[in-house]
Amino acid sequence: MFTTRPTLQGTFGMVSSTHWLASQTAMAVLEDGGNAYDAAVAGAFVLHVVEPHLNGPAGEVPILLAPAGGEVRVLCGQGVAPAGASVAHYRGLGLDLVPGTGPLAAAVPGAFDAWMLLLRDHGTKDLADVLKYAIGYAEHGHAPVERVGQTVETVRELFETEWTSSAEVYLPGGRPPRPGELFRNPRLAATWKRLLAQTEGAGDREARIEAAREVWRRGFIAEALVRQAQRPTLDTSGEHHTGTLTADDLAGWSATYETPVTYDWNGWTVCKAGPWSQGPVFLQQLALLPPELPPYGSADYVHLLVEGCKLAMADREAWYGDAAEVPLADLLSEPYNAERRTLIGDKASYELRPGSPGGRSPRLSAHAHRSAADPGAYDALGVGEPTVATSPASPVPGEPEVGADGATCGDTCHIDVVDRWGNMIAATPSGGWLQSNPVVPELGFPLGTRLQMTWLEEGLPNALTPGRRPRTTLTPSIALRDGEPVMAFGTPGGDQQDQWQVHFFLAVALRESVRGGLDLQGAIDAPNWHNDAFPGSFYPRGMRPGSVTVESRFAPAVVAELRRRGHDVTVGEPWSEGRLCAVARDPRTGVLSAAANPRGMQGYAVGR
Repeated sequence: MFTTRPTLQGTFGMVSSTHWLASQTAMAVLEDGGNAYDAAVAGAFVLHVVEPHLNGPAGEVPILLAPAGGEVRVLCGQGVAPAGASVAHYRGLGLDLVPGTGPLAAAVPGAFDAWMLLLRDHGTKDLADVLKYAIGYAEHGHAPVERVGQTVETVRELFETEWTSSAEVYLPGGRPPRPGELFRNPRLAATWKRLLAQTEGAGDREARIEAAREVWRRGFIAEALVRQAQRPTLDTSGEHHTGTLTADDLAGWSATYETPVTYDWNGWTVCKAGPWSQGPVFLQQLALLPPELPPYGSADYVHLLVEGCKLAMADREAWYGDAAEVPLADLLSEPYNAERRTLIGDKASYELRPGSPGGRSPRLSAHAHRSAADPGAYDALGVGEPTVATSPASPVPGEPEVGADGATCGDTCHIDVVDRWGNMIAATPSGGWLQSNPVVPELGFPLGTRLQMTWLEEGLPNALTPGRRPRTTLTPSIALRDGEPVMAFGTPGGDQQDQWQVHFFLAVALRESVRGGLDLQGAIDAPNWHNDAFPGSFYPRGMRPGSVTVESRFAPAVVAELRRRGHDVTVGEPWSEGRLCAVARDPRTGVLSAAANPRGMQGYAVGR
């Protein structure tokens, strides 16, 4: 089978990420004697530098880790809503939706503390050893990918007129970063150097990491974050608002470990984060599959998966969140999904159809009801994960940039690592985008905007609630085969993440292996698709009932049959759907493998 690249194989270590500098950084740490967790931390901090339009230190990250010989765990780096972030407060400001940009959308930052906890508990390296790569690229420069400059150009007017601290970093000399020219962020480098200087004398390795966590939560970093949150800032509402983040919010939160949610399918066990993420949507899509599947890649196959996804996403809208109990056991049960499966007919559904697990009555937000009843009022606003906060002159500042093919341009990051000892990790860092909030002048990076995923309506599982996590789209995966961890994978893509990952996983599970191992690269390269037939998770929460966007590499006969079945098919560019990464380990032989997405021309796997 032709693939764009080989599936890499070796025995020492494998890395796959959405940027080659992060992949090679993580590999350098493995070569220096570090384990998968040391490598992932170093790679993640480099991602903050080289993909600042896709993630940052004040964003968030869910992490799945499978220590050699241990149990799979979830490390939750998704911060909660501040104590002052209530529905009443935002409604009192005249808002119907949480803004897509600005400090009102900022949750308690979660990414930094999660990476520190991972390094402390599972790594072996000193903090200085893993931060030195990011410091080097921030201080001495790196050649940015084209998308960084394109994103900055899109928000140039906003930066020059309102978010001037961002202009100072991202418009050096009055122009955005350009490929082939070194781009630096000396403020970010200075932040990490100051952090290391303040923690150097704290004691042993673990004590120094703990001291760094305290600097973030209570020291100069916390003070600067709170000052920024309290500055009036123009956001997507068209008004200037101050945020709700306080010193007590920062000091009182820390990342936590959890047990993953799992589902068994055909000898595989897939592990995901809980329903504070959209992770169980992946599992429910597997639960909705019939015992016998249509031929892989056929119109029957695509139709089945798209319609099953619609049902799982409708259940996400009605039941997932951190503000109420989620009936997850019922949502993933065989009787419930057998009943749901009967709703999949020969024709495409244009309805949002949540179920009634355990006899409970589903409840959707008023916005979801409006968008389902009148999709034309919302579909033009865009769907997917935002990449740009447009200038103040836009009628919808912060709207995702959506191309003619329905695809969004950019989203977030991902990194997977497996080492020679069998340690494995999958992580999806996001948030704190350069276009989400002004750069904190003293620090060189902005706050995040994850609260935009909550609803300003009391009583919903995903209602904005102080001390509760906004339901995130970030959803890394680890898969076990006969009880042994064999594969870590994930992708950027907002609401598309657990669509593209299901397609990838089934391609691995259903197709013949290559070279005695899993066909990771073939599964990544296979033509992909997504649908937007549910309220999007990002401001302005648009949807497109009946939609399916497919890559043009699909056979014309498949596209024609999908249209005959009533799907509103958009044929996109041939390589436009997904940014998957994956690593694997065969427990029988110890052979490691890795692959990375060719789409976007910046994700790479590396290993030996």
